Amino acid sequence: MTDPDKQSPDRLAARLAPGRTIDACSAVLLPFDSTGAIDWASFNQHLARTADAGITPAINMDTGFGPQLTPEQRREVISQTADVMKGRRFIAGAGAFDSSTDPLQQYRVAIAEINDANGVPIVFQSAWLSAQTGADLEQSYRDITAGCQEAIAFELGSMFAPFGRIYTLVEYQRLLDIPAIVGAKHSSLSRLAELDRLNLRDQHRPQFKVYTGNDLAIDMVLYGSDYLLGLSTFDPEAFALRDHWWATKDARFYELNDALQALGAVAFRDPVPAYKHSAAVYLALTGQMPSTIDVHPACPRRPAWEGELLRPLAHKIDQAKRQTG
Repeated sequence: MTDPDKQSPDRLAARLAPGRTIDACSAVLLPFDSTGAIDWASFNQHLARTADAGITPAINMDTGFGPQLTPEQRREVISQTADVMKGRRFIAGAGAFDSSTDPLQQYRVAIAEINDANGVPIVFQSAWLSAQTGADLEQSYRDITAGCQEAIAFELGSMFAPFGRIYTLVEYQRLLDIPAIVGAKHSSLSRLAELDRLNLRDQHRPQFKVYTGNDLAIDMVLYGSDYLLGLSTFDPEAFALRDHWWATKDARFYELNDALQALGAVAFRDPVPAYKHSAAVYLALTGQMPSTIDVHPACPRRPAWEGELLRPLAHKIDQAKRQTG
């Protein structure tokens, strides 16, 4: 439960840390072509752009259709990523999406594949994992991450996926007690819930990373969150520039952040999962991917006029990136 005193304006102001280097991670869109096949050339190019901008790519996430891919496709995404990254850090989702197979074994196999590729696993929720509570939940995370040097946990709101669940603060503290888990992505789209986690982190394990997944409040980085966002796949360079301006105490941060947040408010409107189609439209509109790209066949789609909705937002972001001062 949120403590109003801990979220009061003066307490929040004390959290502001201009000059802080943000641990920036981006859930990378996996593009498809018009036949429903993965567009590997566009994916690899976008992956490289993300890493070259200084942002850690995260693959097989919700933005990369991890739950909808076949095991073979997820393995190929990992293989392609390892080839592109050439030893640079990347994050990969590990989940249990096949209801006919032992879920713990699925997690262990997925994590082994990610570790073998020198990636950092992020434990994607599943119906099996989200159904657990308390000590059982903690033990499952310990079993899943056994043998990992580092792993990331993941709370996913049900607006993103039906199996998602936001943990209680008591359960969240149990995650903080697991040494192998070095951070957790929080995707409730609730600013107050994330602030609760930051307060708990500060008291219990200060080095633990709270990665905001709140695409409706990307300024959470001002208050101590790092990020692993789907919105950042729309324009990795713009996010990297925004982060640089915060680290160098450059006031241009604010207008670029506002422009990116305006995009987030539109792209993550209901139905929220359709943001991936918005990303594909935006990337094609801005020339970052071919005009022929599409999304996974299971993805909800935006209306035919989505490009006209996104065009002025792209212009606003471009203007903010070009600020001088």
